[in-house]
Amino acid sequence: MFTVYVIESAERKYRYVGITNNLERRLKEHNLGSNKTTSPYKPFILKYTESFDSRLEARKREMFFKSGEGRELLNNLLS
Repeated sequence: MFTVYVIESAERKYRYVGITNNLERRLKEHNLGSNKTTSPYKPFILKYTESFDSRLEARKREMFFKSGEGRELLNNLLS
């Protein structure tokens, strides 16, 4: 099982979309600053998830959320 997740910084205007097979571990890594990309924006709040049976399906959805149309959909879902 793979999860596409959206997290937002609790203190700054920053949103991150990622994929993982262990959501709890991944969120902990983000909030501990283990990820160089997201470290300056911690702490994070989990805002949205979708689960998929295959990594390929999850990756396609992650890439969609990183597109202009996907960002617009996320803005509507999370507002």
